[in-house]
Amino acid sequence: MKYKSENRHINHLKSLIAVLPHKPGIYQYFDEKGTIIYIGKAKDLKRRVSSYFTKQHEHRKTALLVRNIADIKHMVVQSEQDALLLENNLIKKYQPRYNIQLKDDKSFPWICIKNEPFPRVFKTRNLIRDGSKYFGPYTSSFTVRTLLDLFKTEYKLRTCNYNLNEENIKNKKYKVCLEYHIGNCTAPCVGEISNEEYSKGITDITNILKGNISGVIKHLKKVMSEMAENMNFEEANRIKEKYDALIRYQSRSTIVSPNITDVDIFSIEVDDKFAFVNYLKVIQGAIIQTYTLEIKKALNETVEELLLLGIVEIRLKIFSNAKEILVPLNLENVINNVRFKVPKRGEKLDLLKLSQRNAKYFRMEKEKQAVMKNPAIRTNRILTTIKKDLRLKELPVKIECFDNSNLQGSFPVASCVVFKNGKPSKKEYRHYNIKTVEGPNDFASMEEIVYRRYKRLLDEKAALPQLVIVDGGKGQLSSAVKVLDKLKLRGNIALIGIAKKLEEIYFPGDSVPVYINKNSETLKVIQHLRDEAHRFGITFHRDKRSKAFISSELNLINGIGEKSVQILLRKFKSVHTITGLKYEDLAEVIGRSKATLVYNYFHKNLK
Repeated sequence: MKYKSENRHINHLKSLIAVLPHKPGIYQYFDEKGTIIYIGKAKDLKRRVSSYFTKQHEHRKTALLVRNIADIKHMVVQSEQDALLLENNLIKKYQPRYNIQLKDDKSFPWICIKNEPFPRVFKTRNLIRDGSKYFGPYTSSFTVRTLLDLFKTEYKLRTCNYNLNEENIKNKKYKVCLEYHIGNCTAPCVGEISNEEYSKGITDITNILKGNISGVIKHLKKVMSEMAENMNFEEANRIKEKYDALIRYQSRSTIVSPNITDVDIFSIEVDDKFAFVNYLKVIQGAIIQTYTLEIKKALNETVEELLLLGIVEIRLKIFSNAKEILVPLNLENVINNVRFKVPKRGEKLDLLKLSQRNAKYFRMEKEKQAVMKNPAIRTNRILTTIKKDLRLKELPVKIECFDNSNLQGSFPVASCVVFKNGKPSKKEYRHYNIKTVEGPNDFASMEEIVYRRYKRLLDEKAALPQLVIVDGGKGQLSSAVKVLDKLKLRGNIALIGIAKKLEEIYFPGDSVPVYINKNSETLKVIQHLRDEAHRFGITFHRDKRSKAFISSELNLINGIGEKSVQILLRKFKSVHTITGLKYEDLAEVIGRSKATLVYNYFHKNLK
């Protein structure tokens, strides 16, 4: 019994790992009691979490961690930086047993534009709500240093903490310092620059920190080129470092926003049977909690009813007291002292979109887990999608696809492949030699093989397909339609033609093709059918040509090998043509000595 229990546990973890996305995010490991024992970040969630279970761990603590994992949960974010910030917040909140213990301090730096006359711009780890603007936090100290260095050299900002009000400047309370003398400051303290002129630089800096950095990048590129042209390579390299850092720079994280203090974010994803309500908790500008609630539908509830139900349930579970709730649709304010808001732009909309993505991923992962347990769910979904996209009367449980293959009219053959429940049924594949058509006539060839196929199925009273696909446009489709009319099967079997680019689907009687979404499962199945029919037909065609080469009269000539035979037949198509060739024509293809053997053989026999 213990072995069976362990096996079930392993299978459960495997099912969770199998559906993880290849996306950046954080993952949480839980023990049997439901306690978080580890929180980690990942650039690729699936690859990172899988690594815990696919290799031998030398470190004893890691091995113990893996042994104690009973459940896995995760959250998808936009970037690796977001994953790092969120991991930091969650570790400080939950302090899991197997994580390093982080103190609840300001781990990451911000850039502050101080709310004061002639504002200073500096790095800080303390956010003071005094009207100053804060940007960040930044996970790279190098990025912060580069930005501040750029601001200092390009805009000559002050670094002193003097109170530069109008009265103090007018009364000449301060004197210029060394920074002014060495060219690093414009001396607003003594009125050398007006507040309006100084503010232009602050506006540029604000735009850079918000992500509007194209103008600055263009300016740096120009300066860098000028430095290089003047052989000042050391300075050009220093500018290049700034340039490269700005190219990599991302203005702000969707994970943390200093302008959002205490907010709950809820979003919802629904399918036929379930609703999934995702929750993000934001306190002091940082996401500290995430949770997705799965609700099984009982009646035909509206999305609004399901979302409100989820909000009430989750807020009771996590004891939230937030006064503002961000939601994707308008809801009645039925919770006391709480305001629902549907954000239209800005940072709050970014957070709502993040919540919506997580609800969507949660739903997709539940579907994948269900498919792994019961593959028939996926099959039914694919067949239902094909039925809808192709406007069929019934599910296409059996699909057959035809393709012609010939080489400039020689060795004409055809193939028919069969798919059942969206998958190849290779034992039912069939090859056809074209018997009644001479020369390269694809339309007549298609008519022959479709007739032979369904005449036989009718004679044998075998099961007919629900859908027939012919590889070709309107011409091949018309040939197949003619056959179905002749066999009185029109209306019993759905029929379509596919153009070579696989973007156009032709229906009988419609001159205008239908275009199916390239990401649709319908198009993927059709493409698989077409590729299989083409592969199966080409293989048969090559085998037939090869046998024709081998059985040729040319093989009877002493000194002429199989390779020379194939060269001659590819060039001149038939033995009959070769018998009438001049010696010089043969020599150009296979050389003089072998040409002599072939020429003498046929001319001797002709005499």
